[in-house]
Amino acid sequence: MKKNLIAALTLGLLLAAPALAQTVSMKVNVPFDFIVNGKTLPAGEYRVDAISTSTGTIAIRNSEKAAKILALTNGRESLEASETSKLVFHRYGSQYFLAQVWSAGNSEGRELPRSRAEREVASNNQPAAQLVAIAALK
Repeated sequence: MKKNLIAALTLGLLLAAPALAQTVSMKVNVPFDFIVNGKTLPAGEYRVDAISTSTGTIAIRNSEKAAKILALTNGRESLEASETSKLVFHRYGSQYFLAQVWSAGNSEGRELPRSRAEREVASNNQPAAQLVAIAALK
């Protein structure tokens, strides 16, 4: 009985460690309008928080303009830990689509699936998307 309890606690700790490593919480000043899940959010200061590490849900909030949205994300790994907390956008002409969220010190970030709107814009543009990274505020 005691061995089973220890095994269960050990397994729980092992499973919780990756979830804690993926915790996201940052403030970032985005100087342009951008699109998340087909919804355009205005330029401004945003707070990005992990809502659920099990589903990868993040909340993106702009208190000044009362804009907010929830987004499902997938895990994304990098060979090296991110030096800064940042948002990464795909830029097509003058349109920006939120693509990734990284927390400083983590090699695991979050990636948003491409929306229908982004896929349509990408198929209409000859040049590939440019990556634009915006560092979080300190």
